[in-house]
Amino acid sequence: FALHLLPSGVFYNHTTSIIGNGVVLNIPFLVNELNDLTSQGVPMPKILVSDRAQILMPYHILFDTYEEARLAGKSFGSTKSGIAPFYSDKYAKIGFQVNELFGDEKELMDKIENVCTLKNVMLEHLYHQPALDPKEIFNTLMEYKEMVAPYVCDTSKYLRGAVEAGKNVLLEGQLGSLKDPDHGIYPMVTSSSTLAAYGAIGAGIPPYEIKNITTVVKAYSSAVGAGAFVSEIFGEEADELRRRGGDGGEFGATTGRPRRMGWFDAVASRYGVQIQGSTEVALTVLDVLGYLDELHICVGYEIDGKVTKDFPTTPELEKAKPVIEKLPGWKCDIRGIKKYEDLPENCRKYVEFVEKHIGFPITMISNGPGRNDIIYR
Repeated sequence: FALHLLPSGVFYNHTTSIIGNGVVLNIPFLVNELNDLTSQGVPMPKILVSDRAQILMPYHILFDTYEEARLAGKSFGSTKSGIAPFYSDKYAKIGFQVNELFGDEKELMDKIENVCTLKNVMLEHLYHQPALDPKEIFNTLMEYKEMVAPYVCDTSKYLRGAVEAGKNVLLEGQLGSLKDPDHGIYPMVTSSSTLAAYGAIGAGIPPYEIKNITTVVKAYSSAVGAGAFVSEIFGEEADELRRRGGDGGEFGATTGRPRRMGWFDAVASRYGVQIQGSTEVALTVLDVLGYLDELHICVGYEIDGKVTKDFPTTPELEKAKPVIEKLPGWKCDIRGIKKYEDLPENCRKYVEFVEKHIGFPITMISNGPGRNDIIYR
């Protein structure tokens, strides 16, 4: 299963899965994802949706598509899911929260008309596209209201109650550290924080309640979209790793685009783990590398003739060349192994080399796509 809006807890009948206030809520997409799940035999999960979550509007996707087309070769590699236009509206205070669907309909219509006035100027004069119809948007929101009504509640209150009751709460992040708009490779980033610290805001719980931060790190590098990628590989070498990678190949879960591939980047990974405030690291897809005779790891960046292990700002990153160290491969399938000490020696050396260079403990290793394909250290 490739989940998008739904938390991974939907596969467990003892969990409550929550769409928090910080989520970009595409309501029909959420309903379709639930239907897809249940049609494949997964029991209907218990879902709660924050009444403060902001709604992704159909015109957000249109504006995303129009802007990428306008930028052409200078685009940001958007997934065209409407994310940047959504956040533009959220912080311009012309977005729509879920609770507004259940309020005064005249106030809602007035707000829609105001939004359409602003949007239609851009549609007519910048993008040369058809204008938005306020009545059509109102009707769409009324449809969304019916779809989401069974799940809506004050999820922050629910979570605070769960914390006070001593329940286990898992905040699930999305996208990596380098896609963070402040600390990532700006402007080739997403439009909201991807860091663990933001989890408290996106869920509505006190920051001091976050006790453990598990950072997920791949045993090699991959990326979707544009931006500097120091350890990137190309040609047949990249095609082979892409084909073997992930669970059925390295292709974007949202777009299906082939991911760009690269060797493990210890500089970027150490930086990413540091700014997440990690307490432990889960190293994933280690099994994928079993076909290689030799493993390459980027341990530093050469910039203007000088080698650094500190992750630089974007203009400097664009000039960086990888400093590579090589380790021997283990040349066998490690799937099915449950104990760390049973892994091949060269495999353990690779894990320990990565751990040394990122500076944080690797406590979990995934050696297969199955839910139980995890080795605990």
